[in-house]
Amino acid sequence: MSDSFYSDGFDAFSNLLEAYEKKTEEKNVTKVLEIGAKELTTLVRALPRPRSRMSAPGYTHLIDTVTYETEGSEVVVGWGKYYGPMVENGTVQMNGTPHMRPTFERNKEKIYKKMQNAIFG
Repeated sequence: MSDSFYSDGFDAFSNLLEAYEKKTEEKNVTKVLEIGAKELTTLVRALPRPRSRMSAPGYTHLIDTVTYETEGSEVVVGWGKYYGPMVENGTVQMNGTPHMRPTFERNKEKIYKKMQNAIFG
């Protein structure tokens, strides 16, 4: 076997690794995480809202406050109201009514696919 066979193969593999390295730079990964977070917030906001007794002007349903923000290289999905985690996880005095995690679990393949397409397109 010739040396060029090994050299060409390793050169192609090296080029492939360099391309993936550029795609997985921190700024690109953060952008892809934002795509996943945006998809999750869209799915959660599309959930049906139970009939509420709150009809005061300016009242916003908890589900409508779900959003995401970027904190450095991290992307955090959460609620715009302080009691969101209490409703999701429950407290000592009440059981939780999870909506964020079940929505993610039902749609994680779809979310991951969007993220993979964005980075490896």
